[in-house]
Amino acid sequence: MADNEKIEVEEAIVEEAVVDSSSGTVRELKEHFSDAVLDYQDALSEETVTVERSAIIAVLRFLKDESSTPFTRLCDLTAVDRLYLDEDVRFAVVYHLHSHLSNQRIRIKVPVPESDPVVGSAASVWPAADWMEREVYDLYGIEFEGHPDLRRLVMPDDFGAHPLRKDYPLHGNGERDNFAF
Repeated sequence: MADNEKIEVEEAIVEEAVVDSSSGTVRELKEHFSDAVLDYQDALSEETVTVERSAIIAVLRFLKDESSTPFTRLCDLTAVDRLYLDEDVRFAVVYHLHSHLSNQRIRIKVPVPESDPVVGSAASVWPAADWMEREVYDLYGIEFEGHPDLRRLVMPDDFGAHPLRKDYPLHGNGERDNFAF
């Protein structure tokens, strides 16, 4: 085999590996939710799947109850304010899931526009999402539709802002004077 042919074969093998680098779980998601899966990334074997906001509860329920690798644990639920990241959609709600059966982890991201910051509540899928969603609501202002008790968790009820937003003004020591304990 000539050196050029050998290089072409090696390049073809590498391209094939790159194209099919997703796990079985990601392939299942793409099969069941082909219209809802927006993006897939794999960085150092940490898989991230971005899905449509309207499909998030169905995707999470599928991953917990119907996937060949059941993700029975919600490790974390948080949000990211992408104000300075040149993204089209300002916020993302991020779910970190873990499968006890296979010790596999997956990250599910949902873009949330600033003009309508509402996502379905995962508390019906994982009861542990209750307080995590309350924290995101309190600190970012993202609402969770269908949440059993959506109210502030950290800040006082009369606090008029969401302090983890990137555009939240910082005023130093004077900030404490805006509310009383």
